[in-house]
Amino acid sequence: MLARMSDPVTPLPDPRPLPPIEPALEDCCGSGCPNCIFDVYQMLLANYKEALAAWEARHPEAAGEQP
Repeated sequence: MLARMSDPVTPLPDPRPLPPIEPALEDCCGSGCPNCIFDVYQMLLANYKEALAAWEARHPEAAGEQP
C-alpha cells in the first residue's frame, strides 16, 4: 500500500551507535593471522568513532553523553 502525501511521516529510528566489544588478550591465538582479532577490533573501533561523530552531529543535544 502506498502512503498518501497527506499521511504523517514517521521518522526512522536513529539509535546511538554502540562501541565494539574489546577482545581479551586470551582471545588472540598468537599465530600472526592476517585478520587478527585485535586488528579487526581496531577497524571496528575506528568505524564506531566515525559513526558516533556523525550521530552526535545529528543529535547535538546528546553529544558527550555516555550510553
